[in-house]
Amino acid sequence: MIGRSSPVEVLIVDDAPEIIDILRRVLSPHYAVRVASSARLALKAAFSATPPALILLDVTMPEMDGYEVCRQLKADSATQAIPVIFVTARSSTEDEAYGFSIGAADYLVKPISPPVVLARVRTHLALHSYQRGLEALVEERTADLLTRTRELEETRLAVIQRLGRAGEFRDNETGQHLVRLGHYARLLALASDFDETAAARLMNASILHDIGKIGIPDHILLKPARLTSDEFEEIKKHCRIGAEIIGEHASALLQLARTIALTHHEKWNGKGYPEGLCGEEIPLAGRITALADTFDALTSRRPYKEPWSIDAALDWIASQSGEAFDPLLTERFIALRPEIETVRHSFND
Repeated sequence: MIGRSSPVEVLIVDDAPEIIDILRRVLSPHYAVRVASSARLALKAAFSATPPALILLDVTMPEMDGYEVCRQLKADSATQAIPVIFVTARSSTEDEAYGFSIGAADYLVKPISPPVVLARVRTHLALHSYQRGLEALVEERTADLLTRTRELEETRLAVIQRLGRAGEFRDNETGQHLVRLGHYARLLALASDFDETAAARLMNASILHDIGKIGIPDHILLKPARLTSDEFEEIKKHCRIGAEIIGEHASALLQLARTIALTHHEKWNGKGYPEGLCGEEIPLAGRITALADTFDALTSRRPYKEPWSIDAALDWIASQSGEAFDPLLTERFIALRPEIETVRHSFND
């Protein structure tokens, strides 16, 4: 047997028995009717486990008037959506305007007309039901959009990670370089007042810092000896190539990756490349990645060199404060030595 849904409940609040009787006769054939003869009982019913779907509320009552009842209902998230229709002998424009200003859905003046009461109750219950349906639909669509957005971001990040690894296959860098660089960049970002979300985004975006090396010829990129000046000019092109590979996107992650790819070889003194930017003209993400990348390059083994000690690498970085690197970031990076050593040991080649 299919169960029947519970009838919609309307709460009548009035201290006049004759008004309650009239409203009950009008509404009871169509709705479940509950009655409260005082403001206190009205609030108790509204805040119960089974609140009414709509409230017909008298204004003039002892102890607490209907306006105060309405204010309390509208101030609480549990009851603020319940439509309140004032039923009162106060008929001035000012009274009606005040009732609407504190959240009433409608205003009925005594003596009441039964057909008007029934029509207004039906209308506001229908509007309330429609609004609740819209809110539920918006909530459902929002949840679905958030899920799809999260899945898109996860997919985008996976592609970035794979693309970063593809770039490493064309270089002499080791498999853990990108992991360490990302963690160093995240630590420095957090020390520079990034929140966790922004620091994580920087860590992930830094993966593509050297993706432009895909466009550099092998005989230059893989050359074990010192590069000629012409060859170095070719290497310098990888910043612009990387920015072109990543392209322009609405994604904050890819925008940041493009910025890093383009600016991580700029120097604080303006002698970097490709734009020769100086000081704070260099985006902060580029300045952070430059430090992280340099430190890992110095402390890693390459076919053309042995790894430097952490002390030697940090000493050299300190010597480049105000030259290659942002002085404040340099100071913060050196202060992160215990955390840097943890990353170094956790992701050793």
